[in-house]
Amino acid sequence: MSFENEKLEENQPEEEILTEEENTAAPEAETVAEPQDDREKLEEDFNKLKNDYIRLYAEMDNMKKRTLQETEKTIKFAISSFAKELLGVADDMERAIAAMADNRESCAELLKGVELTQNELTKAFEKFGIKRFNHIGQKFDPNYERVVQEIEDKKAESGTILAELQAGYTIHDRILREAMVVVAR
Repeated sequence: MSFENEKLEENQPEEEILTEEENTAAPEAETVAEPQDDREKLEEDFNKLKNDYIRLYAEMDNMKKRTLQETEKTIKFAISSFAKELLGVADDMERAIAAMADNRESCAELLKGVELTQNELTKAFEKFGIKRFNHIGQKFDPNYERVVQEIEDKKAESGTILAELQAGYTIHDRILREAMVVVAR
């Protein structure tokens, strides 16, 4: 038995040695695989965060551009209500000039003063993007004019603007006030 015990003892260390080698070899394979998996996961996380960052950066840039555009529009059209009030003044000046046209000699100085004032008002309008439009002789456009009266006119084509009762104005290509017009039937 002692011989068999010796064989068993001899075999045991070999098995233990193999087991230890196997045990040492197995963790090495796991440790090699783990850093690779960790690296892939980190790269995935990095790419996801990078894409999120790029998307958010673009969104913020677009928001900045929209805000600037809205601010510019607000500044451009902030004077609209004030300008509408001044249009009545412009109309009154035109009427005064038309009324004085018949009595040019007796009202020459007054006429000259009103015309100068009207010119200054026109310059102020132009400075702030307010422009008068006149479409007499053109086809009626409901975006710019409002029909007040229709007249039979055999010379003009139907829908043609014959006269303007009240001038129309735009502010930076936006309608400030429609023109009141007479149209051919």
